[in-house]
Amino acid sequence: MPPLPASVSLDLDNQWAYIKTQGLDGWQDFPSYLDLVTPRILDTMKRAGLRITVFVVGKDASLEKNHAALRSLVEAGHEIANHSHLHEPWLHLYSNDELQSEFERAEAAITRATGQHPLGFRGPGFSTSPAVRALLIQRGYSYDASLFPTVMGPVARAYFFLTSKLPPEEKAKRKGLYGNFSSSFSPLMPYQIQPGLLELPVTTMPLLRTPIHLSYLLFLAQYSMPLAKAYWDMAMLLCRLTKVSPSLLLHPTDFLDATDVPDMAFFPAMRVPAERKIELVRHTLSSLRAHWGTSTMGQIAHDLRQGAASLNNVETTRSKAATPPIVQAATPNL
Repeated sequence: MPPLPASVSLDLDNQWAYIKTQGLDGWQDFPSYLDLVTPRILDTMKRAGLRITVFVVGKDASLEKNHAALRSLVEAGHEIANHSHLHEPWLHLYSNDELQSEFERAEAAITRATGQHPLGFRGPGFSTSPAVRALLIQRGYSYDASLFPTVMGPVARAYFFLTSKLPPEEKAKRKGLYGNFSSSFSPLMPYQIQPGLLELPVTTMPLLRTPIHLSYLLFLAQYSMPLAKAYWDMAMLLCRLTKVSPSLLLHPTDFLDATDVPDMAFFPAMRVPAERKIELVRHTLSSLRAHWGTSTMGQIAHDLRQGAASLNNVETTRSKAATPPIVQAATPNL
């Protein structure tokens, strides 16, 4: 099997979603910065020659004020995927009926606003569960991208709780935020997490399993931009040595600063000027293009399924002459 291409995805978390997760008032008015940040995202991706996967929140897609920004992503050729309807990082606590409603509303709103019916899903705050994955299979999703294989998840969650003013009951809802420690041992490459469903995890540092997504790089950049770039370059070297094709995760806050959104000054790295943030984004995208081909997550999932079908057909043909039947060889990373 030839090396997999790298991918870039962006969780299009809006201003209200960050405020809601933080437990602050005002999110109920659904304040939005999509008109401001989307042109910056599109310009950056156009300069890099990339088509990416954008995980859209259903509630944003249901609001007319966001439709122009969402349509511009589709018109530029980017894939649209599902990031839940209400962006609640406690999705794993939902009942089956609540999950059904969440997916029905998100899919309907996203499809109406963008013209694309999502075939990929990422849980908010990397929230997932067997029930969520079973529903993805039932509803015909091609892939999930909710796993974040890092040892730093509990540390990031502890930092979030320390800096937030959430009451205990709200903290209990968010106890799965940023994933569990057990997920740090899961594969870094795409694999079949359940029959009929591919998992395309967010890439973390091979061997060390520390984060390498842009928000973490920008956390480092608050102290030293050269350190952030060197850390990323080391991650890419390890990816090449271990034959891991990176899946890079971005967020709108990677393109914004506190001047753009004063109400989000509490968020890490918002005091780093947007121009410097975008410079770091461009550095990461440039190195991806230098060492890997790139594709959307949907295309990667499609190609993996096609490749697996071809390999399985070959193995099935070979096994017909064998007695007893030969066990089919496992497809790499599937």
